[in-house]
Amino acid sequence: MSTEVPSPDRRGPVAPRAADIDPVDAKIKIYFLPNLFTAGNLFCGFVALTKIVEADLMSEGGYHAIRLALGFILLACILDLFDGRVARMSGVESPFGREFDSLADLISFGAAPAFLVHRVVLKDVFVNYPQVGWFIASIYLLAGAFRLARFNCIATLAGSGGGKEFRGFPIPAAAGLVASLTLLMIHLDEKEFHVGRWRYLLPVVLVFLSWMMVSNVKYPTFKKLDLKATGTFIVCLFAALFIGSIVILQERILYFVLPPLFTVYLIYGFIRPRISRKMRQEFADDEDDEDDEANPTGPMP
Repeated sequence: MSTEVPSPDRRGPVAPRAADIDPVDAKIKIYFLPNLFTAGNLFCGFVALTKIVEADLMSEGGYHAIRLALGFILLACILDLFDGRVARMSGVESPFGREFDSLADLISFGAAPAFLVHRVVLKDVFVNYPQVGWFIASIYLLAGAFRLARFNCIATLAGSGGGKEFRGFPIPAAAGLVASLTLLMIHLDEKEFHVGRWRYLLPVVLVFLSWMMVSNVKYPTFKKLDLKATGTFIVCLFAALFIGSIVILQERILYFVLPPLFTVYLIYGFIRPRISRKMRQEFADDEDDEDDEANPTGPMP
């Protein structure tokens, strides 16, 4: 009787046994410090939502809770700025960190700003048609979710963290612009400055930012910004002016400096293609711009 063993070619590839799988390779890598920043980001988003719900806008000083919520949204922007950079500096980028960061961003920069604008502005603007206010706020939230999902898909297919460019306006910057504009309007209202029809600006900005987040307008990520480089004169100049304004203006920095700062970044995406490559390198490392244009399927969130 023949005892011939079937050829591996005829029976196909053999699945690896559980004992042959290295448990270290199968374990999801969760790095402490970067995810700690992301957890702080998510915590700030939750607290912001809580303060928005607790706010009694009809009582005296009712905007105090809203102001705290705005502060937590801006603090979440700062924490989000550091989590990815800490991961890259430590060489501990991971798919878990990217997914966790997107979930936190959706709460802190998607749900919180949308709910904030509806509570402060939209419900008063569309008194007779409250469903319109909810619909406008939901557009922003859905656009933010779409943008984050698109970023994760592109980063996964590219096998990297997303390269040197954002495709579409980043959702943390969008939330920062919404929060800073809302803070400015509250400040002007408390100073008895008649806002009037200017309150209609915020819903328009919300819809415009929704479109910008899902657009193909490119923005620098500043991921490769070399703080030791000697050719970043303009960056150093703006950083010095910004720090000086913080010292001089102190509390007013939140009201009159942050809105223009986020607005400049928003506009920069439109004028960036018309700026010389040398000038762009003063703001961010754009060495691969030509390669990205030649290879549009490359890593770009």
